[in-house]
Amino acid sequence: MDRNPSPPCSDAEEEEGDAVGNTVYSKHWLFSVLTRLIEVIAPAEPDPAASPEGARTELDEEMENDICKVWDMSMDEDVALFLQEFNAPDIFMGVFAKSKCPRLTEICVGILGNMACFQDICMSISKDENLGQVLLQRLCDSDSPTLLETSRLLLTCLSQPEVANVWVERIRENPSVYDCVCFIMSSSTNVELLVKVGEVVDKLFDLDEELMLNWIKSGTCRSVGPSVDDSPEELPDFKIVPCILEAAKQVRSDNPEGLDVYMHILQLLTTVDEGIQAIVQAPDGGKETWSLLYELVCQELCQPDDPPIIVQEQKTVLASILSVLSAMFASQTEQEYTRMRKSKSCFFLLIRILQYMEGCGKRAIENSKESEQEETGRTDANEEDFHLKILKDICCELLSNMLQELTKENTLEGLHQGHLNEQTCSCAFQNLLPLYSASVESFLEVLREADQSLADNLEKRFPSLKVHT
Repeated sequence: MDRNPSPPCSDAEEEEGDAVGNTVYSKHWLFSVLTRLIEVIAPAEPDPAASPEGARTELDEEMENDICKVWDMSMDEDVALFLQEFNAPDIFMGVFAKSKCPRLTEICVGILGNMACFQDICMSISKDENLGQVLLQRLCDSDSPTLLETSRLLLTCLSQPEVANVWVERIRENPSVYDCVCFIMSSSTNVELLVKVGEVVDKLFDLDEELMLNWIKSGTCRSVGPSVDDSPEELPDFKIVPCILEAAKQVRSDNPEGLDVYMHILQLLTTVDEGIQAIVQAPDGGKETWSLLYELVCQELCQPDDPPIIVQEQKTVLASILSVLSAMFASQTEQEYTRMRKSKSCFFLLIRILQYMEGCGKRAIENSKESEQEETGRTDANEEDFHLKILKDICCELLSNMLQELTKENTLEGLHQGHLNEQTCSCAFQNLLPLYSASVESFLEVLREADQSLADNLEKRFPSLKVHT
């Protein structure tokens, strides 16, 4: 089945008092479906369609249609509350424990995911320790649709402040979650699943630095992970950074939002020393990370033939990538891959981004004047300004570090290719001064050796530099 069928027309209007809340759905119909669900997982008599172990491996078409209708209906709060009153979560726990049918497990997790969208129900689900443990075990499932629904449910719970800490603590106390998540990121080709798992990891790291540190340090011993049968399977010693990179490679072409998520996870890692070291002290010395990020910014994002407005569209992913590159450049400048002869394209890209941002800034001022009477317009503009300011700050930090590494050879090459000229240098100086004056002065000394005339013109445009030269 390609998609869940639409909810049925109800006979609730014909039976007074049978409607679920303010809906037209029938309590009797819902009750009958849940009763049949109990019979599916605990049949009174042996079922010829069952496996030798005594549990169905497939749903019959009618049952699948009906339970899928419940899945769709559970997006309604009145229905979700009715299911909660009928102890549907306990029934689903029975499904998870006894069912050998992946489709049935997926649907039941999906229904719980819909129910968890409502705060009171989410709190009830989250505080049920047994249910919580069983749901985390679903991350070790071998069925991609079930993994997707489990990840969606976890993300829903983690997004509700009232219960987020319950799940963070529960996950912190279950090392198998780390193994299962790493297994998915490193081996799955299902882009939708990778994006959702990435969102879960991103949320976890954002909520709890201790958990992030634990995951950075994990992978020191062999672990038990998912398997297609009942016997556990030994997994490799997963390290978080290679798993993140593998997932990012899978999503980069098909899902820009997913790439944004994984780049933000890497950025979160660089907020702690242990995370930076995990990146730059990998077996390859961080070369794979640098190569991927370098490819993204120099070959795919914000290209010369793109309109300046592209910076607005790519601001968050650019900020994450450049933040990681900046942390790597600052901590590992002795590495071959960070040398300026390898990184000059990134250097010129930074200047281009700053130039584009100047254009975006001018348009933002014009738009602000046009809509200064519209409150919503001002709020959106302020949010855009905030994200662009973050991007600008990151650009300037990395650019200042790279300026200090420029050699006469690099500078002559940039001049010859037209990347370095009075306009681009002025843009860089305008953004870097006065905070990064030492870097600017260092570059000006190199530039003077390569093009005295250009250096003199820049000194005239920025008189504050003359005092130090």
